[in-house]
Amino acid sequence: MAALVRPFFIAVIQNIREHNMRLRNSPVDRPDGSQLFDDTSAAVPGPEGAYRNQQAGPQAEGLPGHSFLSDPMSNLAVAYGSSLASQGREMVDKNLDRFIPISKLKYYFAVDTVYVGKKLGILVFPYMHKNWEVNYQQDIPVAPRFDVNAPDLYIPTMGFITYILVAGLALGTQNRFSPELLGVQASSALVWLIMEVLAVLLSLYLVTVNTDLTTIDLLAFSGYKYVGMIVGIVAGLLFGRPAYYLSLLWCCAAIFVFMIRTLRLKLLSEAAAEGKLVRGTRNQLRMYLTMSIAAAQPIFMYWLTYHLIR
Repeated sequence: MAALVRPFFIAVIQNIREHNMRLRNSPVDRPDGSQLFDDTSAAVPGPEGAYRNQQAGPQAEGLPGHSFLSDPMSNLAVAYGSSLASQGREMVDKNLDRFIPISKLKYYFAVDTVYVGKKLGILVFPYMHKNWEVNYQQDIPVAPRFDVNAPDLYIPTMGFITYILVAGLALGTQNRFSPELLGVQASSALVWLIMEVLAVLLSLYLVTVNTDLTTIDLLAFSGYKYVGMIVGIVAGLLFGRPAYYLSLLWCCAAIFVFMIRTLRLKLLSEAAAEGKLVRGTRNQLRMYLTMSIAAAQPIFMYWLTYHLIR
């Protein structure tokens, strides 16, 4: 008897469990057949589900960047692009160094505070300076910070910028300042400087002078006159027009002596550089050229400053 009843109860219990599972999984409906609550569990995943989707999404769908980097052709394209970029950079550096010698420009800016102080003293008081020869080391001129006679571009560059600033100050004290007028002042000074250097280069070509002077050297020597121009303008702003003329006259004489003693070692022959009598047509042309370059400096100094003092 027990053996017959036991399977019956087991079957009933299994039917009850299956019925409860169906009730638990089926939605709760209203009497009219509509669903009481919307099932949003499938539409809006929970935070954990969203996190799992974010983690599994790239692996399931496949990352474009990951597949691109893993492609051998893409790696080859990246390597080829890098090689092209490096070749282009080398080409630009080579062509830039051809027109603008960066390595040589570093030499002209190799200065220190001691050099700048001594050089400014020579530009304003050149009469006490005795040795004007440039020192060489293995046929290469030493850096300006080791030789006060070596030309540099630091003082001309800073002098040009300071001249523009002082010119703006002078125009402001006269209620004539404007950005356009300051730009005209800067551009005119730069144009005159370029024209001066080009005129000297043309003269050297016509006279056929064999010299180690470079274009950068001429630019440096032509830019030293801005020191005297600044001194004249500042003296005129502080003490009036008579002080401007006196200080400018002193600086003009100083730059004339400086250019004569510096350029004679570059342009004149060895005999003239030693102080002996200059003979020959070519040497006389070199002497006239040296004096012309030196005499042009006071003219430019006055031309670029006289209208700033009233």
